[in-house]
Amino acid sequence: MARYPELLEKQAQDYKSQGLDWREIAKERVFPNIAERLPSMREARENLLKVCGPIYERATGMFGAILDVTFVIYVGLGCGAGWTTQYGGSPACLLGLENITECRWSSQERLQGLVAHEIGHLVHKALRSDWDDFCKPGPLFQLYSEGFAQRCEHLILGGETWHEAHDEDWLSWCQQHQAWLAREYLHRVDKGIHVNDFFGSWFDIQGQRHTGYFLGHEFIRSLEEDRDVREIATLPLEEVEEQAARYLRLVGAGFSS
Repeated sequence: MARYPELLEKQAQDYKSQGLDWREIAKERVFPNIAERLPSMREARENLLKVCGPIYERATGMFGAILDVTFVIYVGLGCGAGWTTQYGGSPACLLGLENITECRWSSQERLQGLVAHEIGHLVHKALRSDWDDFCKPGPLFQLYSEGFAQRCEHLILGGETWHEAHDEDWLSWCQQHQAWLAREYLHRVDKGIHVNDFFGSWFDIQGQRHTGYFLGHEFIRSLEEDRDVREIATLPLEEVEEQAARYLRLVGAGFSS
């Protein structure tokens, strides 16, 4: 990392913003696993070199000219498998091999989903023309932005790929518990409780990880009843929060939309 100071600083700052010391996290959760996961990281790197270009081209064909993107494939400090940000003054997609292998996403199929999801974030940022919206998102905006990226993943790849699913029962569990997930998410929003359990790969809710991506995707699908994708992408912040809270209330009460 000494050769890439900007990349190191981004990761250290990410932990600092959460009140955490990157050294402690890396010592406990990342460095002890590096040697064991090297073969999977090599596999993931080779597969990423195969999928990034074609997935970007598909997205460009679907959404028109979008941002030029730098793909950064690296072994980092556990900040995430995929991360859209600015790097070297340009839009970038950071792909952390240490997290990719921890999530068991080294196959081409999983990585196609991950890359399509991250490009979905870049499409969203390009359409909104304001990266600042994504810098400090509240939980309702986070549900919306992750849901939009998940919807883009499916549109780009032509099917419901769900790269986050950690077993074959994940999707059916989410569907069966959708009302409960909506109520729990809204409860945390109302009480000011963090929603990391719905998104982070190191967290889970009732033993299930990444359920917020499912919930966000279903929210975006509900918006598609009377809006197209570009309209959804450019909703004003106040309307995003209003519509997200409304969706959570309705679904949490047992309704389907």
